[in-house]
Amino acid sequence: MEERMSANDLLKKVRKIEIKTRALSHQIFAGEYHSAFKGRGMAFSEVREYQWGDDVRNMDWNVTARLNSPYVKVFEEERELTVVLLVDVSRSRLFGTQGQSRKDMIAEIAAVLSFSAILNNDKVGALFFSEKVEKFIPPKKGRSHLLHIIREIIEFEPTVDGTDISEALRYLTNAIKKKCTAFLLSDMLDVNKDGSPRYEEALKVAVGRHDLSVIEVFDPRERSIPDVGLVHIKDSETGQSAWVNTSSRKVRQAYEEWFANVAGTSSRLFMKYNVDKVSIGVDDDYVKGLMTLFSNS
Repeated sequence: MEERMSANDLLKKVRKIEIKTRALSHQIFAGEYHSAFKGRGMAFSEVREYQWGDDVRNMDWNVTARLNSPYVKVFEEERELTVVLLVDVSRSRLFGTQGQSRKDMIAEIAAVLSFSAILNNDKVGALFFSEKVEKFIPPKKGRSHLLHIIREIIEFEPTVDGTDISEALRYLTNAIKKKCTAFLLSDMLDVNKDGSPRYEEALKVAVGRHDLSVIEVFDPRERSIPDVGLVHIKDSETGQSAWVNTSSRKVRQAYEEWFANVAGTSSRLFMKYNVDKVSIGVDDDYVKGLMTLFSNS
């Protein structure tokens, strides 16, 4: 288990992240965030008589039947959004071979998204999950609330091992009744033995109610095995361990093919349900990754 940092060290780390990510949010992301996500949320305003060219999908059939004349629902752009961060806090987030762990990268990305939301007068909430929902922080506005979320991301320790993305998505669907903009930050390695995602059904339901974007944070070392001889490996979530002969070309190739299959299957799933997704390595410039996500949204 990772050693828990002192209160003073925690405050220093939060402050460091705040200074860096708040500046990014002001200088780069506020405009892109606004144009990407504002306008997606549409609130019901009123009903009026049907006019030529109106979308029949907006027909209010109850009013139409009552007044015996066609009426449509009129919607207007919501002036503020509710943003929810779904943060994977499973043990695998501690993995890092590039000088930075997935946990640190997720904290920075979450902070940038949060500051961008606050700058646009939006509410921000957070849901921390492992193989269960560990903690839910309801959406609110304000800097102190935002810093509370960042502190939790840095310091939070899961009570159980494993990853279950379905649990997080189901909780989001049930807890947030009004349409929100949600960001799922995870390595997305929650798959069946054949490499297919375990969370398809929950994803399908969640995207029917909310605007969901996936930010996959990965370590390049996870995607291929280097030739370093016989090594002992251990799964940080299941606790299972084994000796692996990385000098075997067949072993390395089989692993890379498995990972490629996982990546391909998940990408097709996101395309199927029209979910925006970006992959960011722990050694990457996440600014470019987020700009790509915003431009796709």
